Amino acid sequence: MAGRRRGAELEKALLDAAWEELMAGGYAGFTMDAVVRRAGTSPPVLYRRWPDRDALVRAAIAHTLERARVDVPDTGSLREDVLTLMREINTTRARLITVMNAQLSSYYQETGTSPDLLTARHEKATDVLFDRAVRRGEITADRLSERIKSLPFDLLRHEILVTFAPVPDHVLEEIVDTIFLPLIGL
Repeated sequence: MAGRRRGAELEKALLDAAWEELMAGGYAGFTMDAVVRRAGTSPPVLYRRWPDRDALVRAAIAHTLERARVDVPDTGSLREDVLTLMREINTTRARLITVMNAQLSSYYQETGTSPDLLTARHEKATDVLFDRAVRRGEITADRLSERIKSLPFDLLRHEILVTFAPVPDHVLEEIVDTIFLPLIGL
């Protein structure tokens, strides 16, 4: 007989069950009761942690994004850092990006949020990449607005959402070499 789950183990099981429910039926079909059944627990256990389905959805998304976090590379070159990070996202998160947009579209519409609002804290790690390039003297900070820093990754996300597939490497290189680097003066 398995022991009772507690603490971090229980929270992980609940968030995993919530994510699985979101992926199975989208936000429209997502209920706290379905998560309770999937997790094999009781309603009070779930409601003690999250008062409603929106709070649970936000927590499940954050939990999933945290598990899918990619390391910020340090290759010694802004070009290679951006390409390496884009390749890693492309390899490990293309399906996640597609599924999040498809299965959570009603959530975004109903709550007035967007994928950008939910993922913003995870994408701030790219600031490290650009700060290193400034310290190395590859670029000056005044060339790097938030929109410019997000541009190669926004274009990657766009390509993924248009094709529902990982992006070919030559397209990643084209984004970096013919759009991003010239834009920042490199």
